[in-house]
Amino acid sequence: MKYHLITLGCQMNLSDSERVSAVLEQMGYERTDKEEEANLLGMLACSVRQKPIDKVYNKISQWNKEKNKRNLITFLSGCVLAADKEKLLKQFDLIFPMSELSQFPDMIRNYGVVNAASLQTPKPVMPKNEHIVDLWQIKPKYESTYEAFVPIQNGCDKFCTFCAVPYTRGREVSRPSVDIVDEVRHLVNQGYKSITLLGQNVNSYGLDKKGEEITFAQLLREIGEYGKQSNEEFWVYFTSPHPHDMTRDVIEVISEYPCLAKQIHLPMQSGDEKVLIKMNRRHSMDKYRRIVADIRELIPQATLFTDIIVGFTAEDDAAYKNTEVAFHEFKFNMAYIAMYSPRPGAASYRWQDEVSQDVKKERYHALSEVMKIYTKEYNESMVGKTIRLLVNGTDRKTGLSTGLTEGKINVRLDRKAPELMGKIVDVKITTAADFSMSGELVLQEETINE
Repeated sequence: MKYHLITLGCQMNLSDSERVSAVLEQMGYERTDKEEEANLLGMLACSVRQKPIDKVYNKISQWNKEKNKRNLITFLSGCVLAADKEKLLKQFDLIFPMSELSQFPDMIRNYGVVNAASLQTPKPVMPKNEHIVDLWQIKPKYESTYEAFVPIQNGCDKFCTFCAVPYTRGREVSRPSVDIVDEVRHLVNQGYKSITLLGQNVNSYGLDKKGEEITFAQLLREIGEYGKQSNEEFWVYFTSPHPHDMTRDVIEVISEYPCLAKQIHLPMQSGDEKVLIKMNRRHSMDKYRRIVADIRELIPQATLFTDIIVGFTAEDDAAYKNTEVAFHEFKFNMAYIAMYSPRPGAASYRWQDEVSQDVKKERYHALSEVMKIYTKEYNESMVGKTIRLLVNGTDRKTGLSTGLTEGKINVRLDRKAPELMGKIVDVKITTAADFSMSGELVLQEETINE
C-alpha cells in the first residue's frame, strides 16, 4: 500500500504532515512521490489564502477522474474553513481536523462506514481543540535530517479581521513544555542544526494555562540552558509572534543563549494606525517601535523579518505611505508582502473590498522596491566578514552549494560540496545582491560540524 501527500501553505502544515506520515507508515503504508502509484491520496490544505485552496479544488478534480480507472481513497486535513469544507465534503472521501489524526487509521479501516457523508455533522463555527494533545503525542517522521519544526501551540485568540485562522485552528492551546523540551533534546541528539518552534502566536505560549505552564520566555530559557549544556551548535527559531504579546524578557533571553537564533520575525501588517485598528491587530506603531528598539539594543546583530498586507479594506494612499515610511525606519531584512484578499470566515470578508487589484499590485511592487534598498544595504555590509552558514541546498542553475546564515539570509558558496549538506561551516562573504550573498568556504576540513 502506498500513499501520496501534498502539503500546502504554512510551516505548521509541514510539521503536521510529518505526523500524518508517521501514522500512515505505522499502518504499513509506504510514501511515494508518484501519484499514479498511490492508492491513498491526501492533502493538507490552507484556507487562509485563496491560492492554496484553488490548488485543492484543481487536484481533487484530477483525483476523482482517476477513480474511474483504479481504486483510490482521498482525504483532506489541515486548515479548512467551514465554507470550504462544506463544498469539499462531496469531493473527498475523508475530511478530518488534525486534532483527530489519531482516529485517522480507524477512518481508513472502516472506509465505507466513516466517510465524507457520515462526517457531515453540525459543528460550531469555532473548532474545538480537545484532541490536539493526541496529535502532539504522535512522533513525527521528520522529512529532513538537519532541519525540524516543533509545534508548541495551536490556534489563535487574536481575531485579526483579515485572518481566518481562529476558524480553522480554533482557540489557543499550549503544548506541555516538558514535551517540547524533550523533542528539542531528541532532535539535537540526532544532529539537527535548525529547529523552529511553531504556533499561530508563539509568544502567547502558556497564557491559556496560567499557573500550570511556563511562559514563552521561560520556555526559551529552558531550551537555551539545554543548548549551553549540550555543547552542540544548533539554532532555534520561532514563528510567528504577535507584537501585542512580545515582551522584553523574550528578547533578553535570546540575547543570553547562543543556540537561540539571532533572527526575529515580527509581523507588522501595516504601518498605519487606523489600518491596524481596522485589522484588530491590538498593537500601535509605538508598541511596535519599542519592540524593535529592544531588539536593536539587546541583539543588534539580529536580522528583522516582517509580514505586510497591502490594499487592505479602506487603505488609502496616505495609509499606504505610512507603511513605506515604516519600512525606511525599521530597515527590514526581509518582508513577506501580500496583496489583501478577502477570506470567507474572516470578519473583513463582510466588508467591501475598496482597493482595486491594480492599486494593490502597484503598492506591492513599490513596497518591494523599498525593501530591496535595505536588504541589499545589509548584505553589502557583510562583504568581507566570515560568518557561520548552514548548508541546505544546491543552486539549480550552477549546481553550487547554498545555505542560510543564522539570520536566514541566503548565501551561495563558491563550490559544489554535497558532503556539506546539513553542516554548519565558516564562509567568507565576497559579494552581495538584493536578497542574497555569495561566499567562499573557509578552512573546510576544520569547520565542518560532525
